[in-house]
Amino acid sequence: MAAEIDRDKVRESFHRQATDYDRHAVVQGRVVDKVLALLQAEQVAPASLLDIGAGTGRLLARLTGLYPEMDAVGADLAPGMCEAAARNLAGRRVRMVNADAESLPFDAESFDVVVSTSTYQWLATLDQAFAEARRVLKPGGVFCFALFGERTLFELRESYRAVLEGGADRTHSFFAAAEVSAALERVGFCGPRVSSELEVEMHPDVPELLRSLKKIGAGSTAPASGKGLSERRVMLEMMASYRKRFGREDGVPATYEVVYGVARKKGRSESD
Repeated sequence: MAAEIDRDKVRESFHRQATDYDRHAVVQGRVVDKVLALLQAEQVAPASLLDIGAGTGRLLARLTGLYPEMDAVGADLAPGMCEAAARNLAGRRVRMVNADAESLPFDAESFDVVVSTSTYQWLATLDQAFAEARRVLKPGGVFCFALFGERTLFELRESYRAVLEGGADRTHSFFAAAEVSAALERVGFCGPRVSSELEVEMHPDVPELLRSLKKIGAGSTAPASGKGLSERRVMLEMMASYRKRFGREDGVPATYEVVYGVARKKGRSESD
């Protein structure tokens, strides 16, 4: 059984790392590019758009360039991210709101498009957040998102499991693409299209990988290093296992599975 998600810890972690995030979030930058391409393929011309988990505003900056006349709102759980995004997006038609993806502070049918990148993997379940995205969409609106899937950081998680000897798995677990698709259908989206791609990021060594995860606020993907000798032993053995099983001449790989989804809310003329 994987560790439960501590939402307060996630909020605080991303709040602290807001200023460093973009420098270290390499894969997340590639994800933004792909989500933009998926959205443009839908041939949308939004007058209003919501970015859930907007982070530092990287996606919103690109979107406001593509659709300069729209009114955009960015929502993020971490106050530090909201502050960073507000600075980065100064002068654009964007409003930042400190908000939870599972309880959005917007009226029903408020937005033509809802987007999200690298956010939903921090939730225990998807249904409530997807239902909220659907609620705030106007009829016929488009929901386009990306989250990290079940193969994400499998090297790290397998290395921990190899040394825990049957103990509790304290690493973060991620959703499978099939779970994402099923959740979209359960909450009433029509014609959801879900796909996944693997992205591999190289790091000089395992400690550098762990530092990188911490720099993007994702330290909760792995258990915190305790001060006790047993915790230190687990960490050292995990790193040795990682190097032995996955190490290459150019360092150690960290794999991310990115699950992409595009779905629409039924229009008023479409029957349920």
